[in-house]
Amino acid sequence: MSLETLNEQIKRDLSYLAFGSKDWVQPVNHPDGHVYDVIIIGAGQGGLGTAFGLLRERISNILVIDENHEGYEGPWETYARMVTLRTPKHIPSVDLGIPSLTFRSYWEAQFGEKNWEAIDKIPRGDWMDYLRWYRKVLNLPVKNEVKLTLIEPLENGIHRLHVEGKGAPSDSLLARKVILATGIQGGGEWHVPQMIIDNLPSHLYAHTSKAIDFRSLKNKKVAILGGGASAFDNANFALSEGVAEAHVFVRRKELPRINPIRQMEGSGLIERYYSLSDDDKYAVMSHFFKHNQPPTNDTFERASSWPGFQLHLGSPWLHVEATSEGAAVTTPQGTFTFDFLIISTGLMTDPALRPELKLVEKHIARWGDCYKAPKDLAHSTLDAHPYLSQGFALQSRDEAGKKLLHGLFTYNYSALISCGIVASALSGLRFGISRLVSSVAEQLFLDDRKDILDQYYTYKKSEFIGDLKNTVSSS
Repeated sequence: MSLETLNEQIKRDLSYLAFGSKDWVQPVNHPDGHVYDVIIIGAGQGGLGTAFGLLRERISNILVIDENHEGYEGPWETYARMVTLRTPKHIPSVDLGIPSLTFRSYWEAQFGEKNWEAIDKIPRGDWMDYLRWYRKVLNLPVKNEVKLTLIEPLENGIHRLHVEGKGAPSDSLLARKVILATGIQGGGEWHVPQMIIDNLPSHLYAHTSKAIDFRSLKNKKVAILGGGASAFDNANFALSEGVAEAHVFVRRKELPRINPIRQMEGSGLIERYYSLSDDDKYAVMSHFFKHNQPPTNDTFERASSWPGFQLHLGSPWLHVEATSEGAAVTTPQGTFTFDFLIISTGLMTDPALRPELKLVEKHIARWGDCYKAPKDLAHSTLDAHPYLSQGFALQSRDEAGKKLLHGLFTYNYSALISCGIVASALSGLRFGISRLVSSVAEQLFLDDRKDILDQYYTYKKSEFIGDLKNTVSSS
């Protein structure tokens, strides 16, 4: 089979499901222009999958916007530096149950079934190519180089989205529903310890989420702060680009060995997490945060096989300072000097950190507002996450915010405590997208409930047109 043949098969498969049937959502008019039923912010895997899910629900008055150039959405061709994805290759994702749309079908159409059996995990670049193909074959309505700067709630359940960028059709867009499918950092911002910000000039360090000119670091020494999978991805990448030494510093005395996601994938905990009580949700995610995702075995083996790789356990950074030779890092094991520091310390989640939410953020309920955790579990990091509905809708902490937040959905990493890993891990996408789409569709339906029911009660179109003149008995 070729990709061209697969493309035709997909069209045929979708036609059997009546894909593309007439919308049921009633159009809304506004004097300032066209009103979309849904605008999705972010055209990565979550945004694309959500767009497809909405189209399957006969909601086609939608738009997806992304601030990046076409084909460079998400992390895969920007700051992700792993060789392969970490998720097992067989787990479905944005195909949403259509076999011909799976990555496996895409791969086998090009390289054959035997080649699929031979690969262990999905190569990172090929995953991005799959997402590009997925967008194209489904003809998803995406506009690139459009950056959301502000969400402004208007009257009657409409939001004005202030946008900018080369691809922006105007300086604002109108939507009834807004989905923030903005990835890992979309619920807050990447975290660099304040000690580093205060003591070092910016040219001596970068977070792993930033572009790093590894060519300029050839034959030099770098230090990487962090013990998660990304730290080892960056160490291996740096060494493969010619860095002489890459030192990974880990606060813990032992590397994490357990990946709770692997247990979750087979236990029902991913797809049914939303049904747990708040007590259980908080406890599950407290445990999840304690078990930082370890590097994959192949990533660790690649990194540690380089002569210039060094691992420092039990080595939190106590102090950093700029010197004539670079950046000096002090740990309990001594002081080391490096040419450049790579910071792999994750992110901070809090709606207050998102500029696009500044008009509504004070109304957004957090977990700390709605749940008092036991002392042995309570953590400010968890408490700062937004307290969402089971369908990813933002909830208000006060009466004044209810109308303002109505129609806003968060499908990014900040949904972790409320909804589980269905918005942040490839393993959960198919479950999260289905629940999100159902929630958005239900809200649209209930918003239009009166008109829909009025049309139902006044419906007079005859379906049966049989002639009864010669068949009805006169007795």
